[in-house]
Amino acid sequence: MRRRARRTALTALLLAAGATACLTGCQSDQGGDGPSDGAARSAASGGSATASPTASAPGSTAAPAEASASASDEPFAGLTGEEISEQARTATTGARSIHFTGSVPDEESGGSLNLDVALDRKGGCAGTMGVDDQGQMELIRTGDTLYLKLDKQFLRTLDKGEPQADNEALAILLAGRWTSMPADGPDAKAMTSFCDLDKLLDDGGEGGESGDGTRSKLTRGKVTTVDGTPAITLHETTGSHRTTLYVATEGKPFLLRVESGFGQESHTLTLTGFNEPVPAKAPSGEVIDLGGLDGMTT
Repeated sequence: MRRRARRTALTALLLAAGATACLTGCQSDQGGDGPSDGAARSAASGGSATASPTASAPGSTAAPAEASASASDEPFAGLTGEEISEQARTATTGARSIHFTGSVPDEESGGSLNLDVALDRKGGCAGTMGVDDQGQMELIRTGDTLYLKLDKQFLRTLDKGEPQADNEALAILLAGRWTSMPADGPDAKAMTSFCDLDKLLDDGGEGGESGDGTRSKLTRGKVTTVDGTPAITLHETTGSHRTTLYVATEGKPFLLRVESGFGQESHTLTLTGFNEPVPAKAPSGEVIDLGGLDGMTT
């Protein structure tokens, strides 16, 4: 029972407003972690993410933010919202790994996709995701293998086009048990694409435009903190849609949080884990090999 791959607005949130240029080719050589990573370490240790990755990005991206903070009491003195957003885009997309926690809109269900996932540029991926009240799954990608563990609720709604009895049988068989499949197989394609950090950040396309094709402007907001890390807010409103970006004002100008929504509906995504190892290890114990089955896709 094949299921259409989920596509979300995750990248649109990450690249909201002024940070919407195509990111392909924007990656520079990754250096080692340095003293300027302290702000991101503070964010990671104070946040709820279990992998608590920390931040480091290409050295060239740190200088503007650090210089702004040291040259004036006002963070990013003299810079526009778009200029700050561009610095955040460059620093964030230069990271070797990122940990996402929070929720983003889910285009397929019309609800929210809830995430707690760390991923890196090597294809490593570990965490959990679920859609509103439809259950959740744990996933790990390491090497050439994708591991999934789904709960009963998720399995029972895996394919609403199939007879309920089939979904129930699948739930009884697989709920709470680790399964594996080739990471390059057709049934793993949607999830392995999600675990590709380059693809996740490069596929955003254009955003921040109104219905007539004009681009709204980012405005500087107040200085605040995100899990103890000083940050400046950037605001954008396009029609009824509003977006707030939180950019670190100390160390590298990483994007720390994105809040986006329409009316009373809102989603928040928090970013930590910059350049920290992703805890992607094969699960221990029994694992059901689904590699030869034509049965499960997400």
